[in-house]
Amino acid sequence: MHVHDHARARAPANYSRAFAIGILLNLGFTAAEVAFGIMSHSLALLSDAGHNLSDVLGLVLAWGAFRLAAQRPTARHTYGFRRSTILAALTNAVILLVVVGGLIWEAIRRFHDPPSVASGTVIAVATAGILINGASALLFLSGRREDLNIRGAFLHLAADAVVSFGVVLAGFAMRWTGLAWIDPAMAIAIAGIIAFGTWRLFRESLNLAMDAVPHEIAPEHVSGFLRSVPGVQSVHDLHVWAMSTSETALTVHLVVPGRRVEDEELALMCDELRHRFGIGHATIQVERGDRGVECDRAKGDL
Repeated sequence: MHVHDHARARAPANYSRAFAIGILLNLGFTAAEVAFGIMSHSLALLSDAGHNLSDVLGLVLAWGAFRLAAQRPTARHTYGFRRSTILAALTNAVILLVVVGGLIWEAIRRFHDPPSVASGTVIAVATAGILINGASALLFLSGRREDLNIRGAFLHLAADAVVSFGVVLAGFAMRWTGLAWIDPAMAIAIAGIIAFGTWRLFRESLNLAMDAVPHEIAPEHVSGFLRSVPGVQSVHDLHVWAMSTSETALTVHLVVPGRRVEDEELALMCDELRHRFGIGHATIQVERGDRGVECDRAKGDL
């Protein structure tokens, strides 16, 4: 006996407008940072521009995945295209880590021969960056907890606002001290902040791409709940994985000897899985266990 349940949760919020605004704002600001960074000989501005460009690409990827995830399933893609959100989050993380490596390399090179930097230009442009990136991040504030793809967009933009604040501090420090090496030093600090914030996104998205259990779900707790259901003798072939950055699926075999499990009971189990663990796509197979027949994978499974 099988039961298959889809979450009857509210439809995900539409962030298409937020993505469009965020992309346009950051693309324009990136172009300005490149122009002023070259004129002022500021590696801190150019490094922040490189980061902002990667964020624009990341927002495009995240938006594309967001739109794909809303497409209906097909005969070939029976789960639809939800998994594209995981791939977008992973690609964003990889892009950022590559950018970090390039920034550190260029900063180390500039320590040997730091150019003179126009600190006033650096301060003015970076201050604009705080406002633009902060406003863009607020567009994704409400969805950052429920969706890894949206959280990736939010974290990138919020980190940009913090990084721009650091560039402002570097500009004032250079103006007060006249020390040109502060600029590449701040570039390295920016790279460190980016790497620190990106590593968790990379690790989580890679795990989801490898069908790992989402980090907020403890599989032993799921198994314990299912074992606690009256009449369930054992649980095996339990699998929990992410269908997308905001949806989780489960398949499991329950051994319930001696009686028939009614549809209402199965529906209650699915409701509890959804409310307790956020698992909205559950497929449960019920076995009687009274004929000496055991699944090949039963032994050793959760």
